[in-house]
Parts: sequence; structure tokens; C-alpha cells
Amino acid sequence: MKYKHALFLYPYGVKKTTTASINRLFPPTGLEYIATSAKGFAEKITILDLRYEKEFSNTEKLLDFIRKEIDIVCVSIGWDREFKEICSLLNLMPDDIPLVVGGYKATEQVEELFQACPKIDIIVRGEGEETIREILSDMPKENILGISYRKDDGIFHNQIRSLPEIDIIAYPDRSLRRHEYRLSLYGMNITDFKFDTVLSARGCPYNCKFCTFSLNPLGQKRPYIERSISSVIEEIENMDADVVLFGDDNFATNIKRTADICDEIIKRKIKKRFLAQVRIEITKNPALMAKMVKAGFKMLSLGIESPHDHILAQLGKGFNSAEIRKAFDVLRKYPIFYHGYFIYGNIGETEEEMLYISQFAKEIGIDTIACNKLRADKFSPIKKILETMPEYHLTVKGEVYSDKYSHSALKKINKRIKFTFYTPFKIAKIVNKSLRTGFFGLRELISLLIVVPFLLKHTMSREREKATLRRA
Repeated sequence: MKYKHALFLYPYGVKKTTTASINRLFPPTGLEYIATSAKGFAEKITILDLRYEKEFSNTEKLLDFIRKEIDIVCVSIGWDREFKEICSLLNLMPDDIPLVVGGYKATEQVEELFQACPKIDIIVRGEGEETIREILSDMPKENILGISYRKDDGIFHNQIRSLPEIDIIAYPDRSLRRHEYRLSLYGMNITDFKFDTVLSARGCPYNCKFCTFSLNPLGQKRPYIERSISSVIEEIENMDADVVLFGDDNFATNIKRTADICDEIIKRKIKKRFLAQVRIEITKNPALMAKMVKAGFKMLSLGIESPHDHILAQLGKGFNSAEIRKAFDVLRKYPIFYHGYFIYGNIGETEEEMLYISQFAKEIGIDTIACNKLRADKFSPIKKILETMPEYHLTVKGEVYSDKYSHSALKKINKRIKFTFYTPFKIAKIVNKSLRTGFFGLRELISLLIVVPFLLKHTMSREREKATLRRA
């Protein structure tokens, strides 16, 4: 083997924050897939998740470790956040150690990354499980599909790699982890529960116009493809996590398969709390809903997106507001915690329509909500529509705003939506539902009640400090 010690680095956390809780909850599953695929192609593999690494919280200590121990560095850049800080870290990497970067954001911004980070040698575009093995095998770069690389002061882009069959990809080897993933605030564990993620399928058969999750940043449509049920159950049984998130775009795409997975969980008496993302069409199968409750599903996330029919049609959701209401008439019958995603700032949407999200969410009985600005990523159909509308604009992150509603105005609208939804009465209902469904136990809720006032006090102090600085 050419490489003795390969480092797989999850760089989020290089920008220090005091309340990184939800962002620390789940492991970097994509990076773990890549590192697991690299086994046997380097003598030693180390995964560093900088959200947890106290030993390497000092950048110089991390760089010293790399200089002494590592002979190839592989970094995952999947998100917009901390982009500048991560680029600064990459620019400090030793010149004599190959630097390989991959992930969704890296694939999307190949040229920008090469320009911002002169020390990057290779960028892996798209799914990288097969690609990383060829890189570590020291195959000539010009022969490796799916990469962009530097050579002779130039940047070369090889052909796109075809998407591999899912069953040839090994699921993550959790023995490579250095940390347990728990819910915490200010370094204090809210619960003893460990969190983990399982990916039972990749891709999505739906074609929502705003969504690019079923596309990679090269515009390739990942066809919906399922892992074998036996493989999924084997992975879950080998986890020591108490709470497991199914990371599928839609866990209930294949209703029979979802029911079969639940049957196996029940049959094998696997006692875990499961979370999943589904569409409202799941309510057409009440028998499956009952089975999911029995199997231990405590929370379902649903992409509602909008309470308005004209926007739902614009987004290509495939259902209308009446169908959403009908679906929640069914969902409310089951002791499961429901989290809904909404999009605001849609094309032609008025402030009044945006603010109605809060009222609509209460009317249908959803437990918690998350509201996101409309985005137009590189290959999303919505971006083509916006290109014909000069009154609409995009931020660097791909967020949409308009001449009528600026980026800052949309932020204020979002705050009003959350403020009118999360009333004291609603928070009391959330606590009650959490206990009733077993999503949280009494111990976790008591811990939250102790820590959250401290968190709010700190946040208010920070806001007052910022206001003072602005006035100065």
C-alpha cells in the first residue's frame, strides 16, 4: 500500500460556537461511507469530526498531528456553513501531503474551491465510494472517473462516474468512530441516548421543482434504489444507538418494503426509537402507520412546503391543501410526533400568505415546524423559472429574494412565523405530546427545562451585546 495513514476529516466545528447541539446530533454518515470504502487501501484510517475533537480544537495541534501521522487528507465539504473558515483551514495544510476534497458543496463549487484553496489536489465529484479506492490505489489521475485535479498548473475535469449499485457499497464501519453522538447543550448531555443514522435507500422517484436532493451537483438523477432488507436490519442490529434516523428521502416510497422492515424490527424485538422522513401519502395505508408505532417510530418529518394550492402546484408537490388536511386527520390518530417543513418566499407569494403558515400548521395539528427560504440550486427546475424573472435574485448560497421582499425582510417574516407558532400554549402541547409518544422521557424533558432558560439568558445577552456594538 502506498498510504500508511489516511485521514478523513469532517471540518464543521472549525468555527467555534457555544450552542452547537442539533448540528452535533448525528454522525457524518456520508464521510463514514467513504472512509469505510477505503478500508484495505490504506494501512490505517482515522476519522476526525471537529465538532467533537477537543484534542484538536486548536488548529496548530491538528496540523501538527497531520504533519507527524498522516500521508493523505480527505475532507468532506457538504454544506454552505463555515465555508470561509474551512477554506482557511485547508490553506494551512502541509504542501507535501495530498489533499482530496469531496461532498455535495465541493461537487457544486469545483472551480470556486480550486481558486479559494490552492492546496487542494483532487476534488471528487458525486458519490465517492469507488473513486476513493482508485485514488488510494495510486491509479493515474487521468484514468479516475468523477474527479477534477491539478496538473501542470492547470485544472482537468474527468468524465462523470456512473452511479454504482447500492448493494455493493458497504455500510459505515462504526468502529472507526472516536465519539458517541448525543443531544447536548453547552457540553452538557440532555439525554443518555446515542443517535445514529441508517440509509436504507438512495434517490427519490418524485420530481418536486425546488428539490435537488435526488440529484447530485452534477445534475445526475440518482434513481430510487433500495438496499436489501436483510442488510438494513443487520446494520440496525449492530448499532448501539438508542435513536436511529432513517436518512432516506422518503422512507415510505415502497409501502410493502417499509412494512417488511417494520415486521423485521418487531420480530427481532429491536428496541430503539426510530425517526424518518415520509410524504403525506403514507396516510393511505393506516395499517402501516399502526405497524410503525409498534416498531418504535416516534417521529415523522413531512415536507408540507405550503398551505396554498397555487404554490404547491408551482413547486410540483403532487398534492393540495385539502389533501394535507385530510392526511393530518389520519396522522393525529397515531401517537407519533410530527415535524413539518415549510418553504416561504416563493414566487409571487405575499407576506400575508407567508404568515399564514403558522396558522395552517396549528390547524392541521402538526407538532413542530421548520421554515426555509426558497432555494434555487444549480440544477433545480425552479432556477430555470427564476432566470426569466429579473425581479428575483439569488444569494451566494442560492437563497431566493426579490425586489419586493429583500433577504433581510424575509428573515423578519420567518421570525414572525416562528413567534406566532411557538406560543407558550403550543410549547406545553409539545411537552405533553413528547411524553405521550415516548419521543422524550421525563428525564430528558426535565434536563431541557433546566438548560433551556440558561440558553435563552445567554442568547438574550448576546443579542444585547450585538445591539450595543451596532449603536457604537
